[in-house]
Amino acid sequence: MKKQFFFVSFQLIVLLYCLNAQQIVTAENFLGKVSDRYAQFNDYEARITVRSGNAEMYGTVVHMRPNFLRIDFSSPAEQVIVFNGDMLTVYLPEYRAILNQSVSSNRSSGASLATAQGLSLLRRNFAAAFITGPDPVPLDENSREKVVKLRLTRRYGSEGFREIILSVDPASSLIRRIQGTTIANGVIQFDFSDIKTNQGISERRFLYDSPASANIYNNFLFRDTE
Repeated sequence: MKKQFFFVSFQLIVLLYCLNAQQIVTAENFLGKVSDRYAQFNDYEARITVRSGNAEMYGTVVHMRPNFLRIDFSSPAEQVIVFNGDMLTVYLPEYRAILNQSVSSNRSSGASLATAQGLSLLRRNFAAAFITGPDPVPLDENSREKVVKLRLTRRYGSEGFREIILSVDPASSLIRRIQGTTIANGVIQFDFSDIKTNQGISERRFLYDSPASANIYNNFLFRDTE
């Protein structure tokens, strides 16, 4: 009788352990869930705020699969960044300058990290860990908005960001904020709000007619040899 009781008790303990193990959420699994969520989007639009040091920029970011990206800034007014998969174009109204650069698709800005392709690169090149665990925490100090925060540390020295912190809305699995620390210890923060997905955005949205009076500078960053 005692042996039978012990055996049943042991089975119950094993069952409870297995159930608890199934409830454990690892950072890698959570990041995978976010990546799967973004893989469902054919297009994506959001308001974006970019902060670097004391500088702040505001605008609207639009993405369409596989790698179309456009940011129209309201501050600085009329500034535009467009990437059509092959060519990066930046218009700087302050200097009346158009900067063009041929870019391979594996070079990503912080804004393009909030896409299925960008998240796939993050999972491959960065190791994920929860900052305070899987439970939601305030986005900012004294903020009512709750997010799950992940710290991503680079696996390889070739990555431009030493560390990336993702703040994810736990209900929607949408990225609310990306904060990246560069090799030079500079911090760049991207905030996304009013997110809309799968609106049927056309490729025409990524055509940009530059002002006729602007000066054009080609290959302003590097010569792409990849």
